[in-house]
Amino acid sequence: MAVAYPRKFQNAIGARDILKQVVRDREIHLITLNRYRYAEQRSCKDLTEVIEQLNGQPPELVRDLSHHISDEARHAMWLTDLLVELGAKVGTPPGSSYIDEFERLIDIEQKDPTKDLDDFLISLLAGINVTEKRGCEYFSAHIYALKQAPQTEENIKIRETIEKILPEEAGHVRWGNRWLAQLADKSPEHRQKVEQAKRKYAAIEQAAFEAGMDITLGAELRRVANLLEVANTMPVWERPQYLMERLPQTLLAPDLQLTRIDVVQRVWKRDPQALMERFVPMFLNGLKGMQNNSQKTTV
Repeated sequence: MAVAYPRKFQNAIGARDILKQVVRDREIHLITLNRYRYAEQRSCKDLTEVIEQLNGQPPELVRDLSHHISDEARHAMWLTDLLVELGAKVGTPPGSSYIDEFERLIDIEQKDPTKDLDDFLISLLAGINVTEKRGCEYFSAHIYALKQAPQTEENIKIRETIEKILPEEAGHVRWGNRWLAQLADKSPEHRQKVEQAKRKYAAIEQAAFEAGMDITLGAELRRVANLLEVANTMPVWERPQYLMERLPQTLLAPDLQLTRIDVVQRVWKRDPQALMERFVPMFLNGLKGMQNNSQKTTV
């Protein structure tokens, strides 16, 4: 079967480039760690809801998901302990929510296990699998960035915490791969459905990931382009309704506008000069400005 890996941001900026900049700014670093904490905690809630939907069938998957919840809860606990020790916030992270955007882009009809259990499982596992891969990519890049950064007591504590989490997240990816392979082996039709689900959820995950990263001028149109990419993974007859339901919010993007305001306020409070000299030009130049900034800082 084909293997779907997370793509770079706009196919240009990789996780190591991003995390190298993150660890240099303590405020952004702590916000990033809180995003990890929030994602791990939220997944416990979401996976619990899945178990309730499955209502005991299949028991092997219910067992595995209960173990998965235990792992995620432990990761959230480690990250919460770390953030509290560092004096950081542990509330809802600011900015666009990767999780909320991912769920917004999912086809609602595929959330009901009573219609077709195998179809539900394929969609469920493909969605979990692609988000776990993104998590592994970023945890790995974070560890790498921290090894290159000054070896302060704080950076060492952060690295050691993420190093405890990464192996278990990698185990979740392998677990998802095994379940998807088992479902694909049921029949040629199942294999085709698994491959289609992988393409679809890879596109959904990429769109959700970029929605949380891109606040520059023209981000709304790039969100629309990503929405079209998701639609193109679906059967032709499903695309119009999917697009009609999601296009208005994608274009208006109220979460994007709030994020822009929040970022401007943060930059202004910290360094008004940087707002005019760095942030505004980057915002106006869009992705090109972000790439140039990344290249300058990595030389």
